[in-house]
Amino acid sequence: MSILTFRAVRFALAALLALAGALVAPATAAPDTAPAPTATVQVGDSPYGITMAPDGRHAYVVVTGTGRIAVIDTSTRTVVGGFGVSKDAGDVAITPDGRHAYVTDDTSFSVNGAVNVYSTSTGKRTGTIGVGEVPSRIAITPDGRHAYVADTWSGSVAVIDTATGTRTQEIKLGSNPVDLAISPDGRRVYVAGFANPGSLSVIDTATGEVVGRYDIDNLPTGLAVTPDGRHLYVVDRWGTVKVVDAATGKATGSPVTVGEGPAAVVVSHDGRRAYVVNEQSDSVSVIDTRTNAVVDTIPTGTGTGPSRIALTPDGHHAYVTLYYSDGVQVLDF
Repeated sequence: MSILTFRAVRFALAALLALAGALVAPATAAPDTAPAPTATVQVGDSPYGITMAPDGRHAYVVVTGTGRIAVIDTSTRTVVGGFGVSKDAGDVAITPDGRHAYVTDDTSFSVNGAVNVYSTSTGKRTGTIGVGEVPSRIAITPDGRHAYVADTWSGSVAVIDTATGTRTQEIKLGSNPVDLAISPDGRRVYVAGFANPGSLSVIDTATGEVVGRYDIDNLPTGLAVTPDGRHLYVVDRWGTVKVVDAATGKATGSPVTVGEGPAAVVVSHDGRRAYVVNEQSDSVSVIDTRTNAVVDTIPTGTGTGPSRIALTPDGHHAYVTLYYSDGVQVLDF
């Protein structure tokens, strides 16, 4: 997990490795073809986190080197604006109405972290919510009422009430969460825990209770849930992907081998493809979810350090942050 390039998370998880004894709306279906790189949008020093606006018109990129959110117009593939954030920002999520950006920050509250809220129309900060230590990932429920934050160093998940702008709960997990995903119906939060062995925790959003915990081999680094909510794709630091039954927490079939150091995974809106960002081998693996086989490997360029990926709602484009190339690569389907 030392492959992670976001500064605070990289350092925190490097320590964990030592301890572990180791280093919305309906979308149209995409054509059944492999994507290819078509453009790279330069956004500034060390882009990391990325998310797509609900309408797909803009991508929001955390530019960690300059402490800025860059806003990309997906129709022109140019940077059309942005706003300042902390240089310790790492991840970003947009509310379903598109009006606010929630950005993780690991130093606003001394040793603890924070989530800063910004207006997407003005770029002004409208709130700050204290959370646990080293918040690494954030996701917002489909109804927009809550945000869930993976606080890696605290071993917990923070729950934020978006209406009041307050943290209402800190759910202890017993492992170090590095990624989370919310089920399409908003009833469950799935959390990948970086431990030895790794874990998959399931949180009931109605009660805030952990209702399931399952062992996951090979130290997971990321996960994504399919649009039908039935399966999870869990990537691990050894370069494999496990397909997990969301109801039972059990792996189905054999692990899928991808590139080196996979750092993130997303599933297409039609559910037919999973895309894995391989940070150490500078590539994106494309998995056919019907066969769970890799059908294409897309190079991002030697030494580019791909880190995160976001898909447009129409299913035709993917945006990949290139940490070491200061840009965002666009893949067309």
